[in-house]
Amino acid sequence: MVFRRIKIRPHERGLLFRDRTFERILNPGRHWLVDPLRRVRVELASVREVDLVHPDLEVIARSGALAGQAEILDLKDHQRALVWVDGRFARIYGPGLHALWSVFHQLRVEIVDAGEVRFEHPQLATILDRCDRQLLEVAEVDAGSVALLLRDGRHVATLEPGTHALWRGVGRLRVVRVDLREQMLDVAGQEIMTADKVTLRLNAVVVYRVADAAKAVTRVEDYHQALYREAQLVLRAVVGSRELDVLLAEKDAVTAELEELLRRRAAPLGLEVVTLGVRDVILPGEMKALMNRVTEARKAAEANLITRREETAAMRSQANTARLLESNPTLMKLRELEVLEKVADKASLSVVLGDSGLADRLVKLI
Repeated sequence: MVFRRIKIRPHERGLLFRDRTFERILNPGRHWLVDPLRRVRVELASVREVDLVHPDLEVIARSGALAGQAEILDLKDHQRALVWVDGRFARIYGPGLHALWSVFHQLRVEIVDAGEVRFEHPQLATILDRCDRQLLEVAEVDAGSVALLLRDGRHVATLEPGTHALWRGVGRLRVVRVDLREQMLDVAGQEIMTADKVTLRLNAVVVYRVADAAKAVTRVEDYHQALYREAQLVLRAVVGSRELDVLLAEKDAVTAELEELLRRRAAPLGLEVVTLGVRDVILPGEMKALMNRVTEARKAAEANLITRREETAAMRSQANTARLLESNPTLMKLRELEVLEKVADKASLSVVLGDSGLADRLVKLI
């Protein structure tokens, strides 16, 4: 047949190819084509579907035939397109050439720069709920924490608590979450030799928090282990410079010095030492027995000293009493009467005293 009739319905467009080469768009209606050699091919495309998908899309788009009927998006590597269809978010388009039919639907296109890595938008929640996760990565940061965004190994942003969207395909991204709350580090079983060659075991507890998340993550591989090593070194430096007796006698001063030294060494790591406490000082078995004997001897010596002090005080009191009685005859007589009263009471005697001579003779008789 020389003539061919093609009917295009209102929701369709015809893509006319001659000799396998795109030629033009056929709009809705009836079309008569002259095709004696059967070299014309018409492909129907529904404009109800937003996307025009075709192997020859680049040729069709660059021909200008879609002008007024489709939105052409030619996105570079660092660009993304947010598309709303009839007022509702539809999808995100990545780099490449896209054709979107605009004759059946109302389109709104927003081009954004993915080179910023972080994607922020007033309708972020809606976009994340409907978008393709191959283009966006979601990072959740809990309360009391922050997250460091690393791009190709370099710190580019600090993410506060909340939901964050990050563009994929713009480099090697890594999100490192850091807890900003106080944490406890147990430094247990540290065997240290004192200045007088006594080996003891210490258990310490360090309470710290991350003050600078960027320093804590980028300066050391594991800031928790780094602080543990610093605590070990500080314990050895301070305890190893003191004799055992001084260490035990000045425990509070030693703890304060340990805390101050560790605080200074932790600051370059982005860490803040809140407090450091020595929980246990464990002596070897023989040293513990020796210390017990020393303590026992010291307590015995203190008890003897107290006894001697009491005896001396008693003797001094008796001497003072004797001097007082010697210098005061009346007081002496009263003392004698007290003695007579006690003797009479025990012997069931009745003593009647008259003048002083009788009393003196009775005293002599006794």
